This record gives sequence, structure tokens and C-alpha cells, in this order.
Amino acid sequence: MKSSQKWLSIVLLTVILGANSITGCSSSDPINSETNQNDNQEQTNHQDQLDITVSIIPQKYFVKKIGGDRVKVNVMVQQGAVPDTYEPKPQQLQALSEAEAYIGIGVPFETVWMNRISQANPKLLTIDSSEGIERLTMTDHDHGDDHDHNEDENTLDPHIWLSPRLVKIQAQKIYETLVTLDPKYQEMYQNNLNNFLQEIEELDDKIKEHLADLKQRKFIVFHPAWGYFAEEYNLTQVPVEVGGQEPSAAELGNLIKEAKKENIKVIFAQPELSSQAAKTIAKEINGEVLLISPVAEDWSSNLLEVSQTFEKVLKKENN
Repeated sequence: MKSSQKWLSIVLLTVILGANSITGCSSSDPINSETNQNDNQEQTNHQDQLDITVSIIPQKYFVKKIGGDRVKVNVMVQQGAVPDTYEPKPQQLQALSEAEAYIGIGVPFETVWMNRISQANPKLLTIDSSEGIERLTMTDHDHGDDHDHNEDENTLDPHIWLSPRLVKIQAQKIYETLVTLDPKYQEMYQNNLNNFLQEIEELDDKIKEHLADLKQRKFIVFHPAWGYFAEEYNLTQVPVEVGGQEPSAAELGNLIKEAKKENIKVIFAQPELSSQAAKTIAKEINGEVLLISPVAEDWSSNLLEVSQTFEKVLKKENN
């Protein structure tokens, strides 16, 4: 009898354990379930993003400020490359077949490649964010009478992203583009735009504060990327090269004379370009070369840092 009871107990225990095992397998783990739902939501949100392509890195900053997580931004001219001479890679042209909008800014490579970009995706919405902006002419500084002028030296200056005032116009174009593509999120884009415009206002105030009391307002720069910035903040840009042409020996001589006359001790260059001519001038004036980039990823912080660099250098040169 005891043996039968023992056997029955074993059977019942087995049945209970088996039932628990089945129940455990069939029921959902709340934690895993929630994780899966979050993963699925994130994947859905990612798939739902607007696919936007821009020309240069600072534009990515602008688009993300306004579009937030609703946009995925691809940049044509990657870090270290030069917009003036850039040639898109085949895989970039292929990726454009899935893009919903291309936001240009008027850099030289767009003129050459825009037809091919449109061919890669006939349905692509193409926007020129420089439309309505009065462009400066990249004219040569007066280095001497023997300079061989050519058409390249009279092209329009594309560096409109280095002016906070002009970035406001570009931001409006970006906002309108996103609303056209994604109207149900118009309110979010509008709020983001307002916040970005406020950021630009605060940046502008800080830059003005840094540059307000300078007596020396002239600076020598290798590539004339800072014309709009100089115009906006009452500075004078003296370029070493214009239109892709490095200066002749006579022009270098004139620049050196001017630097000595103005007590200029710093030649500004950019990391994306050769700075050999800038180094030559710096050596002759017992000065130095400082690198400032016009295409840094963090646009706002970069402009503020550049203004601080100008303040420090120009105050020192005035003494």
C-alpha cells in the first residue's frame, strides 16, 4: 500500500511539473515582450524616417536641428574632402535612388553633378537652399598688376553657411521641404525651427560680443571661405588664393609686405587644403599658421570657436 502511495505521489509530482513547464513556455515574459515591442517600434520609426541628402556636413546640422529623429541625413562631401572639386562616389549616386529630397547649397560640384543626381532618382525633390540669397563675388585681393585674372576668380562665393544671418534663410527652406514631404509633423518641425532660429540669435550675439572692440579687423586666410562671415561682422578677409589659383612669387611678396605693414602674425588655413603658401608667408613674417575649418560638423560650436580665435589673434596683432 505504501509502495502504491509512493508511486502515485511520483506520478502527481510529474504531472504538476509538466503542467508548470507548459504554462511557462506558453506565457509571455513581460520584460522580453516589452523589449521586443520597443525594438519593433524603433525599427518602424527608423523605416518611417525621411531620407534626406545634403551637399556638405554643416547642412546635416541644420536638417537634424529642424527634422530631429524624423530625418536620416546623408552627406555627399565627407569630412576631409573639398566641395569645390568633389566627385560623388558611385555608391552615393546609387543611394540617392532611395532619397526623398536633395537639399543643395550652391557649391561647385552641384553644377556638374546635379543632372546625374536627378537621373539617379527622377522622383527626387531637389531644393536649392541658396535661392533668394545675394551671393558675394570671390574677387582677388590686389596683390599686384602682373596677376593673370581669369573667369574662375569671378565666381560667386558658395560659403553662405558661414553667415548666421544667411543660415536663417536656409533653415526656412529646409523647414518648408520637410513639411512638404511630411505634413503631419508640421507642428514639430515648426517648433524645432523656432528653437534653431533662437540658437542662431544667441550665437550671433556671442560672436558680436567677441568681435565688437577689435581695432585690427583684417586677417589673411589661404582659401577665401570667410567672406560672408567677415562681411557680417565688419572684418576684412585678405585671401592668399582665389579661384583655386595659388599666388605667384610677386603676389606672395605683396602679401608679405602687407602682413608686415598691418602687423599680421597669423595666416589662417583650413585642414582640408594644402597650406604650403600660408606657411611660406608665416615664415617670412615670423608668424604662424592656424587651422580653422569652414565645414566642421558642429556648426554652431565651430563658428563660436572661430570668433574666439579671431578675437585672440586680432587683439594680439593690434598691440
